[in-house]
Parts: sequence; C-alpha cells; structure tokens
Amino acid sequence: MPTQPASPAWLRETPNGITLAVRAQPGAKRTAIVGIYGEGESAQLKIAVQAPPVEGRANDALIDFLARKFNLPKSSVQIVTGELSRSKVFVMSGVSIADAIQRLAP
Repeated sequence: MPTQPASPAWLRETPNGITLAVRAQPGAKRTAIVGIYGEGESAQLKIAVQAPPVEGRANDALIDFLARKFNLPKSSVQIVTGELSRSKVFVMSGVSIADAIQRLAP
C-alpha cells in the first residue's frame, strides 16, 4: 500500500478541511504565491498581496485569492489567527491535504 507523502509544516488537516499558515507580503505588484517563509515547523507559505495593509484590504485580498485558488466560496475561507499580523492562519472548509498540495504546486 503506497504511503501519502508528508505534508509541509504550513499545511495541516482538520476534521472539516485544512489550515494554512501564511506569511503575507502586502503592497506587492501582484498577488501570487512567492515561496516559503521560515523553516521547519514554523514554516509558512509566503503570499505577495497587491492590496495595502490598511482597513483589512490585504486580508480581504488574501481570502479572495485563496477562494479562487481552491475554487471555494469566500465564506469557506476564514482567518483564525493573525488578522493584524503578517503571519496568519487560514482555515478552509471542504479541502483535503492532497487537493491543497496539488493546487498550491508551482
């Protein structure tokens, strides 16, 4: 029986979906995944965001970007920690680890 490859530290499975640890880079030229921030258990998926970090615009842009990337309604993507920080954790309902790895691959 083949084993499933280990998921990255920034991606965790939950009973209803996944959590995704993100390092936001607001004020970028375009919104895109730009790599990994940090190492080991504290690693985060680094996402550049075109929106500025004022009045929640960068958070809204991240939610919109992740919803489109995973083909989910925006209501299925929520910030659980880090609303006022560059380091954030999102929970996405209805997404499997395997699907997340496939959709986040370069």
